Amino acid sequence: MSALFAGLAATGVTVAIEKWGGLIGGLLGTVPSTIVPAGIGLYLAGGEDDLMLSMAVVPLGMLLNTLFLGAWLVLPRWLSNTAHPLFLTSTGALALWGVLGATVWLLMNNTVAGTRLTEQELAAAGLVVLILIAVAFNWRPQPTPKGSKSVSKTVLVSRGTMAAIAIGIAVWLSGLGFPLLAGLASVFPAIFLTSMVALWLAQGPTVPQGAAGPMMLGGVSVAVYANIAMWSLPAYGMFVGSLVAWFASVLGWSLPAFVVLKRVHARAELNG
Repeated sequence: MSALFAGLAATGVTVAIEKWGGLIGGLLGTVPSTIVPAGIGLYLAGGEDDLMLSMAVVPLGMLLNTLFLGAWLVLPRWLSNTAHPLFLTSTGALALWGVLGATVWLLMNNTVAGTRLTEQELAAAGLVVLILIAVAFNWRPQPTPKGSKSVSKTVLVSRGTMAAIAIGIAVWLSGLGFPLLAGLASVFPAIFLTSMVALWLAQGPTVPQGAAGPMMLGGVSVAVYANIAMWSLPAYGMFVGSLVAWFASVLGWSLPAFVVLKRVHARAELNG
């Protein structure tokens, strides 16, 4: 189920960015998707305790994803004169995520048990740091061009399949019984990676670079979802609780962030 969601989401995100540009497609295309079935699965498999611990690490995982997208803004400028800038950018961004992800997992694995912070407090603290970094990256808006080339159905199916395989493997790994690892696996940047690579291949480097900032800001909604799901799933059950968390994160973050970012871009265009 998570793999199917990821495939559909990855296809939808790239199509939205190509059709409407990085601002609309990047921000609104990153509303909570794979985290929804992942959260349900974690709740069914491990109960409330494992859900709490897994969701607590999600904001930190999304912080890693924000830095992963930040690499797509920085690395192409450094690697533009190399023979394979896309390969080097993808590899560098994944290496950054992997190193930071392993560091977060090791630190939390060794400190969560002894800390006085509750899972809810840890998730809230991660959300605050994530918001600050995402806002900082979007303080000076980048151009967010639309795609200018038509994309074949074969390419669209390939994008969805790549994301589905990546998330399917991540969710399979989450079934090993390690809730912290499961939380990180549930936010593995498969959709971000496949979206950025596919956009670069189809439209060139400027379109994915323009989408990176709005995708960072939009991805905060996943961390908002995790914070709310820690309360709503135990309170209202899997399906109603998931709906409550999804609508609250979209209405409480995604739509307001879109309105604010649109005004920031409009003001930047007016000022030249």
